[in-house]
Amino acid sequence: MPSATTTTTLALEGGSPVFDAMVPFMSVGLTPADIAAANEVLESGMLRAATKCAALEERFAAASDAKTGLTCANGTCALQLAYGALLEPGDEVIVPAWTYIATASMLVAAGAKVVFCDVLEDSYQADPADIEKRITPNTKAIAVTHLYGIPVDIDAIQKIAAKHNLKVIYDSAQSHLAEYNEKGIGAFGDACTYSFYATKNLGTGEGGMVTVNDDDLAKTIGLLRSHGESDKYIHDSIGFNYRMNDITGAIGLSKLDTLPAQTDRRREVALRYHGIIDAIDGVDRPAPTAGSNPAWHLYTCRIDLGKLSCTRDEFIAALKAEGVPSAVHYPMPLTDQPAFRDVVAKNEAEFGKDAARPPVSANLATRVFCIPMHHNLTDAQIDGVGEAIAKVAAAYRR
Repeated sequence: MPSATTTTTLALEGGSPVFDAMVPFMSVGLTPADIAAANEVLESGMLRAATKCAALEERFAAASDAKTGLTCANGTCALQLAYGALLEPGDEVIVPAWTYIATASMLVAAGAKVVFCDVLEDSYQADPADIEKRITPNTKAIAVTHLYGIPVDIDAIQKIAAKHNLKVIYDSAQSHLAEYNEKGIGAFGDACTYSFYATKNLGTGEGGMVTVNDDDLAKTIGLLRSHGESDKYIHDSIGFNYRMNDITGAIGLSKLDTLPAQTDRRREVALRYHGIIDAIDGVDRPAPTAGSNPAWHLYTCRIDLGKLSCTRDEFIAALKAEGVPSAVHYPMPLTDQPAFRDVVAKNEAEFGKDAARPPVSANLATRVFCIPMHHNLTDAQIDGVGEAIAKVAAAYRR
């Protein structure tokens, strides 16, 4: 609970902190129901992908407004399966410079030519206008993220794709049950990929899924997922072993039972944060894409370096002293990652040095910070987090 003796002096400087104990940044782990579901599978002895994975595929796809779901080992495998089914080596693919590395690294692993685009500062999502600028006669696909649980401007992306005959893959790792124009995000694009990593809104430990709306594509991904096997020991194509197991599937089914209500609470938390952050000069909140209903995996704010005399890292250190933990997603754009040095050099040669390093993405890396966001936050905790942010911003305001 917030301290009753809070002062305007920062806790870092000897003042009383807003909270006596650290606010939980996230709420993860297994409930008794989740454990019981896993134990049921363990006791059955049927550990491989079987009825639990099949049920999770059906229920998650339906909840996302997709036709077909295909479980897999993790979110990175989901990307590999989608890219492997939709792309050919050498295909040019546009991807945001502001996202988790897997969105782009799995394109490189698939032999694609990666072209980085910029994002919008307020929503953090891929900038459709910048995507349009980077399309060449060789562009074959767009791979964009619904980052932090906020859907990208799907209408704009789909219009660009239709205009240029491009495939679209949506990395939805952080966006379980997010909606766009009152539809689940699985209704759009050629494929959506999901992660069920332990910290995700639906977290099974590891695990993932690809959702699609085309039967032939679903068949291709199914073959890729399991050694190209169409029948026992009959292999129609080269594939991998990216299968989920039924223990993970059972945990996923159990968590899916509670996910809608938890997502609704996350949305309530976000709305409360919106009103609080809007009143704090020097700190900006995320602005959801028009028509979207985010899943709010993370709530990512930005400090205004022109209004505050501190760095982002100094700001979050002061917040921590007040009892409010934070995280930085992410500390650098993908264009600064050593792994993409060669990719950036090729982008510079084609688009110019400045265009190869998208400026909004680079700027966000110095300003973003994520505050506690989960379904178990109380209104008092949310208000206290806001009080701490306001206190730190006031102390550093120019």
